[in-house]
Amino acid sequence: MRYVVIIRRTRTGYSVDVPDLPGCVATSTTIEHARQMIAEAIEMHLDLMRDSGETVSPPSQHFDFSVDQDASEELCTWVEVDEAKATVG
Repeated sequence: MRYVVIIRRTRTGYSVDVPDLPGCVATSTTIEHARQMIAEAIEMHLDLMRDSGETVSPPSQHFDFSVDQDASEELCTWVEVDEAKATVG
């Protein structure tokens, strides 16, 4: 299962968020590690949602993206999440 993520350059590395999962974020010093960290964060976020009885919708296939004029570097990509660890309802 693929989730779209937005990676932004920060003063100390990279910050990542998931448009489909508000509040699901990760940080790292490299883009590669940021992708790994957000994949793990997504799995944990989905587990917490299920444990609290929230409905987990399948990931969006597209969304609107606007460039942040104040960001020095920003990219939109996706991360693969193990479906067995992230069963959706």
